[in-house]
Amino acid sequence: MKVLLVEDDSGITEYICFAFGIGWPNCQIITTNTGEQAIELTEQETPDIVILDIGLPDISGFDVIKEIRQFSDVPILITSVRDSEQDIVKGIQLGADEYVVKPFGQLELIARIKALIRRNSHNLRSPIVKGTLSFNPISGELFNKSRRIILTKTESIIIGILLKNSPELATFSELSEAIWGEEYDGAIEALRVYINRLRSKIETDHQNPVVIVTKLGKGYCLENVSSKI
Repeated sequence: MKVLLVEDDSGITEYICFAFGIGWPNCQIITTNTGEQAIELTEQETPDIVILDIGLPDISGFDVIKEIRQFSDVPILITSVRDSEQDIVKGIQLGADEYVVKPFGQLELIARIKALIRRNSHNLRSPIVKGTLSFNPISGELFNKSRRIILTKTESIIIGILLKNSPELATFSELSEAIWGEEYDGAIEALRVYINRLRSKIETDHQNPVVIVTKLGKGYCLENVSSKI
């Protein structure tokens, strides 16, 4: 999970980073305090979410949204002291997915971000192609070359996240929240069952997986999708 935080107030940057440390410690956070660099980093780093302040020193956060929406549908969450209905409506109309007025609680912010990521994981539109695998998020269909692989709804959610994140990690918490809306005590064990089912459908030898790879204590990632299936 990669987060781009665009904020020119160092105190708020620390506050938000601390919130992630408590509520979502496995996230990678990239920070910048300018709008122009935010646009560049969104294109270069392909974050999973952009947390964007409106009052930036170089260009308006509204202009940042307009530029990002020309090349990316990454979820954008605005954080701003500007609480007028006009500003909120403007941000949403330009393409922001959520608007949080400062000051905000750390737990509230993390909850809103998780909900936004969860909604986005269910609402992917563009087909995802990695190596020999092709996934249609709308229909839930997965193809390995020309062979169609039948998936359950839960398996579709998992493979969509794995493909979207590939070659980076999909954490246990990210997968759990996408499927069930939250983590719970038996989530990792339940995930293991679903992963084993997916491996039986995708791997050449599902007893010795080389495509859906376990990262001990962290989660799963897709590897070798071009040559091993």
